[in-house]
Amino acid sequence: MKSKIAEAINLSKYSPVAIVFTDEKPEGALQFKEGVWGCVVAMLKAAAKGRTAVFDRKTCGCIGGGAGLCFGNTYVGFPGGIEYFLSVGNKEFCDSEIGKNIVKNMPALSHGEAYKKSPEFAKSFADALPYYDIPNEYVVFKPLEKILPGEKPEVVVFLAAPDQISALVVLANYGRHGGDNVIVPWGAGCHSVCLIPFNEGNSDNPRGVIGLTDISARKQVEKDILSFSVPYKMFLEMESNVEESFLTREEWLKIKERNK
Repeated sequence: MKSKIAEAINLSKYSPVAIVFTDEKPEGALQFKEGVWGCVVAMLKAAAKGRTAVFDRKTCGCIGGGAGLCFGNTYVGFPGGIEYFLSVGNKEFCDSEIGKNIVKNMPALSHGEAYKKSPEFAKSFADALPYYDIPNEYVVFKPLEKILPGEKPEVVVFLAAPDQISALVVLANYGRHGGDNVIVPWGAGCHSVCLIPFNEGNSDNPRGVIGLTDISARKQVEKDILSFSVPYKMFLEMESNVEESFLTREEWLKIKERNK
């Protein structure tokens, strides 16, 4: 499936990525090994470059990856508490016999990531996430053009530079009332590309989601790249508006030219 949007905004470096929930494991797909740490965003980038990646509940890369990929609230039982990990750390837990072993591989557990000022603020964030435990066995990331007949993506993700993000924001608002049809929520990189856009897809008026503002995930992409994710039904809406919108007008074409 080719995207009119991708062509109109000169998305030549990265293909749009389709996120598919399925019970069939694609052959030859990239997959993390069970019990080995990995970042979902690294797999997203690989898919944007033409590969197919697959995840299941045992190969989602990290605890947060399970939640971000809609495999339920995997933060339950997070060692030392997710609210401490995101804020000030849990030195008391890290000094325990169990904690001493865990902190060797997760040093931030001792001092915290300082993404939230206090465990209370961090807990309110974690509690408010729109968790889903999908009935499917696999989550697949694949280039949109590799979608097979009968496959229906849940979310489409663009990896894009500022000019292209600007165009996507404008297009998302083009056929809508108001100007607040795109959100920039704080959260993990995988939250912003899968979980939150999927949740938007269950809304009567879904919004686009700008993501990869997660500092911990930024090293997986270039410094000028963010994500723009939309539930599939919103992607189709935006696709249908390309040819009549600003994307064919001189003002955008000047900007498009410098993104070749």
